[in-house]
Amino acid sequence: MRVHFVLVRRVPPVPSPVLVEVTERLERKGMIVTATIPEELLTRADLLRPDHDLVILKSHTELALSLGGLLRAENARLLNPYGSCVAAQDKVTASRRLRAAGVPVPATWVTADIDLAREASERGPLVVKPVRGHRGVGVVVVRGPDDLVALDVVPDTPLIVQEHVSGPGEDLKVYVAGEHVSAVRKPFAPDSFTRPGRPVPISDEVRTIALRAGEALGLGLYGLDVIESPEGPVVVDVNYFPGYKGVPGAAAHIASYIEAYADGRVDLHEGGLPPAAGHAAMVGASQ
Repeated sequence: MRVHFVLVRRVPPVPSPVLVEVTERLERKGMIVTATIPEELLTRADLLRPDHDLVILKSHTELALSLGGLLRAENARLLNPYGSCVAAQDKVTASRRLRAAGVPVPATWVTADIDLAREASERGPLVVKPVRGHRGVGVVVVRGPDDLVALDVVPDTPLIVQEHVSGPGEDLKVYVAGEHVSAVRKPFAPDSFTRPGRPVPISDEVRTIALRAGEALGLGLYGLDVIESPEGPVVVDVNYFPGYKGVPGAAAHIASYIEAYADGRVDLHEGGLPPAAGHAAMVGASQ
């Protein structure tokens, strides 16, 4: 069984300890595990063909998703599925699917003209963020119309505008690997993705919400940002294959799920796209 990870550049350029352990566990099961970073290759896109049994998307960059789309067109088997990753990355699509599935999410608008959010800002604080974003980049809290005017936003940049959800000052970061759900708490900050949180127990309500979100988007390895508001937990973001920092035993659960997926014991419905006609997988044509 040949498994290939599509990775993101890390700063500093040191491997993720969780991913190192996942790789070691898969190799002990007899799998051949390789990895590449798309931005560090010159890839012949028109000749790219699958040559692994499973490709695992561990990068959220536009280039990684583009290559994932090429591989899907060649019937590669991807985890998470390509369409599911695209749906999770697009916060407009994700918000709509989550709400339709009964997952609590903030009221959400989308626009390319931030001035149009003035009326909504008069009713209460808003959160403004890019339609396609990751790691909290570009997230701004707008407390009222004056803050809106002061925003330095590039014209015609698609933006998500959401009602601000009040919470205890910390995010609940929920991590899922198949049916296993765990969580940590940590304060939100621009660099909070680099730090582990405090492991905390999972309530039955949060566990149900987390699994429902994964089903709605077609994800098996994913994370949610949850704010514990006075009215109950609210999901403000979903990411495919996050870092699982601070989660005890994360590597064992991730490796177990990858093995089950590779063996065909579990499967996922690709978010919003028809299933591929067959399966193969990655990354041959780098030249």
